[in-house]
Amino acid sequence: MRVLLVEDDAAIIGALGDLLRTEGFDVVATGTQSDALAQLSAQRFDIALLDVTLAEGNGFAVCAAARKTAPSMPIIFLTASDDEYSTVAGLDMGAVDYIAKPFRARELISRIRAALRQSAGTERIITVGDLRLDATSAQVTKAGRELFLSALEYRLLLCLMQRAGKLVTRENLKDAIWDSADEYVSDNALNVYIKRLREKVETNPSDPQIIITVRGMGYKVGA
Repeated sequence: MRVLLVEDDAAIIGALGDLLRTEGFDVVATGTQSDALAQLSAQRFDIALLDVTLAEGNGFAVCAAARKTAPSMPIIFLTASDDEYSTVAGLDMGAVDYIAKPFRARELISRIRAALRQSAGTERIITVGDLRLDATSAQVTKAGRELFLSALEYRLLLCLMQRAGKLVTRENLKDAIWDSADEYVSDNALNVYIKRLREKVETNPSDPQIIITVRGMGYKVGA
């Protein structure tokens, strides 16, 4: 698997590059927007890890170019832990995930492998009833009308819709959104997030037909 690492911190490039190589990845690292665009034009990558802020250019421009040259390639943004704007903007541009700095190395590897599995085996457009999620553009529509979700709400819905028809336990959901919430997700907090999401995706939130509660276990989307 070939990884494009776009990061201008030499220490991160060295440590992360070594880690990825020990895990069997072929890594091409660059610290500038222009060189990243050249690499995308010259060769194929399986996944890209993009820092938002670069000494020359920015990760958003690289993401936009990647969406044109390699629309199915998963992209993970590396962002400052308190940079909510970059997180939301990255997901809106079609990134599949983001990792807040400083990140845990093993978690990053796990998230990379999850993104690669998703890219290989998951439909990029998922439809349940009149709800449509485009994982490439991170756009969600209901009956043709675009819904505006927070980064946390989007990740929660994506986790559920990727497993449409299957039980998703509460622990699975809490793990999926932990980084978005930037804190441990309690059962009460998850209840609140599900309620807010239902208010946006359900025709009648008091009688949900899309996000179904499986009492005592979790939730599932669809039949």
